[in-house]
This record gives sequence, structure tokens and C-alpha cells, in this order.
Amino acid sequence: MSLVSAKKRLLCVAESVTLAQVVRLVSLARGLPRESYEVHFACSVFPELVFGGTHFTQHRLESMAPELAAEALQAGRRLYEKSTLLRYIEAEMALIDAVRPDLVVGDFRLSLPTSAELCGVPSAVLINAYWSPFARRGRFPVPDHPIIRWLGESLTEQYFPQAIPRVFQHFASPVNAARKKYGLKPVGSLLEVLTHADHTLYPDDPSLTPVDHAPGTHRFLGPVPWQPELPDTESTLPTALSGSSEPLELQDSDRPLVYVTLGSSGSVQLLPMIVGVLGQLPVLGLVATAGRAELRDVPRNVMVRAFVRGEDVARRARAVISNGGSTTGYQALSQGTPVLGVPSNFDQYLATEAIVQAGAGTCVKARQATPDALRAALLRTLEDAHIRAAAQRVAASFGAYDAAARFRAFVDQTVGAERRATG
Repeated sequence: MSLVSAKKRLLCVAESVTLAQVVRLVSLARGLPRESYEVHFACSVFPELVFGGTHFTQHRLESMAPELAAEALQAGRRLYEKSTLLRYIEAEMALIDAVRPDLVVGDFRLSLPTSAELCGVPSAVLINAYWSPFARRGRFPVPDHPIIRWLGESLTEQYFPQAIPRVFQHFASPVNAARKKYGLKPVGSLLEVLTHADHTLYPDDPSLTPVDHAPGTHRFLGPVPWQPELPDTESTLPTALSGSSEPLELQDSDRPLVYVTLGSSGSVQLLPMIVGVLGQLPVLGLVATAGRAELRDVPRNVMVRAFVRGEDVARRARAVISNGGSTTGYQALSQGTPVLGVPSNFDQYLATEAIVQAGAGTCVKARQATPDALRAALLRTLEDAHIRAAAQRVAASFGAYDAAARFRAFVDQTVGAERRATG
């Protein structure tokens, strides 16, 4: 048998609606040694910031544009219709047939488990545990939705739990309709659709996002760290209010550092308000825009960058302001740094809720954000010793996980079992 054919062949497919779906799958696949694994990666774009230094074979697949996804979420519309999913399935089946992988792994690619099933290839899905049908929860938070403008906050909160079953069925119905066309059984409602595959992988810590009575095919990998490789100068701040043009290393400042990023899917229109609040406080601010905004009239105690090494900055920061999602939230908590979440979409609310329930952060809903609300929440995040202690407890728990090693063990076990079964 040749060296190439002896390698385990993995096909990763990410729906590129946010950077998070791509980077965490890339981060896991990076941990697979080249001499043992042949990794194929499919998505719509391959930014050097994320894929630099990888040895993956790249395949371009259609994906929903991030701006269209954000527009649909803000309007409360489902992202996919049956026609789109059928187009996805045809393209995925052709790719699977060409690559002939031992295993396919998807991140928010709702069509992929169906394509893999039709091709007779085992599949895994990467999805946060707070989306699991087995997640331990009370009630779902209310995301930002146009209906709030009509009903108001109180009535929406009152009737939202009653609407959830219908909403989830509505969002899941295109997937089930596509499966029906191919003669496959329906999967269920939205939570079942999001977690449906032969294997379900949670990039989370069960102490933060617990699940109860999940089947053995569900497993926790632990949080998946990622930060871009950037020059050392990206981790500096200007000397505050001194008139000097010389940079000041973050760790040399006697002012608390606040790191701000709303990522690729947060309410970026709130950045000027957040920067304005930072300008009124005795802090140093470092804002990463992800290239989504150009900020004007920036206070002298705030530096703006497109991207930074978030984990390194979070380690030095006293607080992190984010969109509340798991990517930056977990990045901050891994360093024991409290989080102020400003969520808008459903995923961000679920992640923020888990962080707040752990006592490791605070929340200002994007739809309720005002300078006064943000200032009060930030001061509490900076000054409350209980919040900082909780963030440090979460960091200690996170430290017990090596997501890349767990992913490699999972692939080894799954592919090995599959190869033994097929002879």
C-alpha cells in the first residue's frame, strides 16, 4: 500500500457565514500531522489570515454571503430554503465522490450530513453545546428581532416561549424537505437539525454549557483557541495622553486595558458608542474591527486595529467587550478575563447567557445598548471581584482541555473503526 493511500483522508466543510465557522475547523484540522492525514478543506473563501501555513487541499464551495446571513438574521428570516440546500447537496456529493474521504466534518453546513449519508460516508458536525437538544436550560433568551418593535420587550418576552416550537420547525423545514426529496427520513426540529450527524462534537467545556443524557455519539472537545499570526507591533498601544508618538507595551501601562471586538457578526454600528464610553473612562482601549468599520474621532486612550492576536491581548486585558459569542468569549475566559457581551443574534445570546450564568461576565443587549448602560456594565465587569474570580475558575476548567488532541483522537478512533469495518 502506498504512503498516500495509507493516510487518513478527512474532508472539512465550513459554511462561511462568519469567520468563527471557518477558524475553529481550521484550528482543529491543523493539529493533524501531515505524515498521517490528508486534509481536504471546502468553503467559499480562504483568507491567508486563517489558512496561512496549512497543508490542506482547498476546494471552493458555494456559501451564503456573510452580509446576506446577517440581513436574514436581523429580519428574523431563515437562512436557507429547500432549493439552496438541494444545490448544496449536489455540490457536496460531487466533492465527496471526488475526494473519497474516510470522514467528513462540517461546521454549520446543514446539508452536509445528508450528503454524507447519501454517499455512505460517516459524518461529524461541530456545534456549540448550547444548541444541543440535550442542553441543560430553563428558557431560551429572546434575540433581537423586528417583532420587538411592534410588541415591545415585555410582551415579546412573555409570548416568545410559546412561539419557539413553531419557529424552530419553520427553520428546520427546508432541511427535512430536502431529505424527503432523496427518500430520507426527517431529522426533527432546529436543534436536531443543527446537531444531526453520525457524531456530534461540542467545542465547549461541559462545566460552562452542560448537557444531560446525550448519546455516546456526542462528545465535548473543549474550547477551540484561535488567533491570527501578526507582527509584534500589533500588540502595542500608544502612550496615553502623553503627546508621545512612541508605542507603549500593554503590560507597562498602569491603566486597565479593555479589549473590544464585535467580530464578524456583532452589531458593528455600536462600535462608535462603545469607543465613546472608553474615551470617558480612565482605561486604555484596544478595538479590533475585523475590517468592518472605519472609526473617526477616536479618543487618545483608544487604539483601533483591523485584527489583533486576541488571546494575547485578552491575557493582558482587564475586561473584554464582545458580541457575546463563544469565539471571543471563550478566548477571553481562557485567559481568566471577564466578558461584557453585547449580543444581537440567537447564537450570541445563548453563549452570553452561559457566561453570565457562570458569573464570569455581564450583558448589555444590543437592542438596549446606551452609553449609560454600557458604562455601568463595563465598570462592574472591571471592578467586581466575584466576576473576576469566576472568570479565573472558568479558565482553570478550560485548561484541562486540549481540543486539537481530542479531535485527533476522535478522528483516529472513527476512521480506524470505519476501515476495520470495511476490511
